[in-house]
Amino acid sequence: MSEFRNRAEDQQKIYQRWAPVYDRVYRGILRDGHRKLAALAAAAGTDILEIGVGTGLTLGHYRRHCRVTGIDISEHMIARAREKAKREKLEHVQALEVMDAHALSFAENSFDAVCLPFVITLIPEPERALDECARVLRPGGEIILASKLGDGAGLQGAIETAVAPLVRHIGWSSAFRLHRIIAWAERRGDFAAAEILPVFPNGFFKIVRLKQSGLAA
Repeated sequence: MSEFRNRAEDQQKIYQRWAPVYDRVYRGILRDGHRKLAALAAAAGTDILEIGVGTGLTLGHYRRHCRVTGIDISEHMIARAREKAKREKLEHVQALEVMDAHALSFAENSFDAVCLPFVITLIPEPERALDECARVLRPGGEIILASKLGDGAGLQGAIETAVAPLVRHIGWSSAFRLHRIIAWAERRGDFAAAEILPVFPNGFFKIVRLKQSGLAA
């Protein structure tokens, strides 16, 4: 538990430093992933939860008929997201709250889609967070993730592992593997990977659709 708490505190400090400049650094490189993730979420249903909303870079990409709730562990990031939603008149954004992905305060069957844009690799206990995503999801809903998800193979895998301690200091992870997400779905038995999409730049990032009840489409 102390290790978990220390990692959470480290993330808070990282995000506090990055909140003022996050949009300038990441808006361009993550735009393709944000846009595609938001479109897939809207296709899954109207009520959407975004975990790790950060400064709100994805919010403007959701279709306006959706009802979007965003959470983040960082109050500094949430403050930026609230400013953005107000400034850009994003009326489809219902709420932006500070919350731990490991212990969501929402009731079961609350959302049609749960999105995790570029955050799953940074969550201290990702399987526990995914279990929470599954709990608040409605039957037939989808968990949609965008992230740097390698397979650990070859030279690229070796490089990703070697640089992992360095990139962690800027709030990223390079060592998280795609098979960890697939293994979570297989262990549960009520989710299946419906689709894995490469996104800019040149497939470096990926989007994974996890559909409930094993109904891959």
